[in-house]
Amino acid sequence: MKPLFIVICLLLFGFFTINVSAGGSDVMLDSVDIQLDDRAAIKRGAKLFVNYCLNCHSANFMRYSRIAQDLDMSSDEVRNQLITTGAKVGESMNVAIAEEDAKRWFGTAVPDLSVIARARGVDWLYTYLRSFYRDDSRPWGVNNSVFKDVGMPHVLWELQGLQVPIMESYTDEQGNTSERIRGFKLIEKGMLNTSEYDAAMRDLVTFLAYLGEPSKLQRLALGKWVLLFLTGFLILVILLKKEYWRDIH
Repeated sequence: MKPLFIVICLLLFGFFTINVSAGGSDVMLDSVDIQLDDRAAIKRGAKLFVNYCLNCHSANFMRYSRIAQDLDMSSDEVRNQLITTGAKVGESMNVAIAEEDAKRWFGTAVPDLSVIARARGVDWLYTYLRSFYRDDSRPWGVNNSVFKDVGMPHVLWELQGLQVPIMESYTDEQGNTSERIRGFKLIEKGMLNTSEYDAAMRDLVTFLAYLGEPSKLQRLALGKWVLLFLTGFLILVILLKKEYWRDIH
C-alpha cells in the first residue's frame, strides 16, 4: 500500500503544479464560472471569436461543421453567423495572415488558440482579457497586467473602452518596496459597460474552453447515464454475490 500511496501523492502534486504554473503570472487571477453545457454562451463566444480573434489567431483543430453539430446549428446559420471569409463549412478555422507577416508586425508568431484554455486555464484567460491598460511606451499603446509586455493589441477595446492602472506601493518579505497594479480606472468608455463586458468575456472563455475539449459536451450528456448504469449494475452484483454465498454462510 505504501508504494501506491506514494504514486497517488506524486500524481496529485504534479496536477497541482501544472495548474499553478499554467497561469504563468504572479497576478492574482479572477475566478470565472463557466458552464460547458450552456450552448447559448458558446454560440455568443463563437461570434466574438470569429469577429475579434480569428483575424489573427487560428483554431486549426476545430472545423465549422463540428461547431454546427455540437451546437445544433444548420449550415446556413454557420455561414451567416460564424464564417466571415470564403471558407466552407467543412473547413478548419484558419486565418489568412501569413506567419512571416505576423512575426514582422507583432514580433512573434501568432499562436493557435485551439487548446489555449487547456494550456493557460479559464481563470487566466478571463483575467487576461479584462486586464489590458493604456501604456504609451508599448508599440500598440497598451500593456497587460497578466502578460507583461504582450505583443498583442487590445482588439476588444471598442467593447471595453480604455483603462489605466491604479498603482499601489508594497513591501516584500525582503523589505524591498515597489509598485504594483491594484486595479484599473476607465478613461474612455466602450460599447459595453463593465458588467456587460465581463459577461461577454465569460462567453468568449466558455467558447475557448469548448475549443480545447469539444468532446466534453458529449461526455457530460452521457455521464449521467453511465452513472445510472453503474449504480444498477452494482445492485445486481451485490444481489448475485448474496445468492452465490447464501449456502456457504
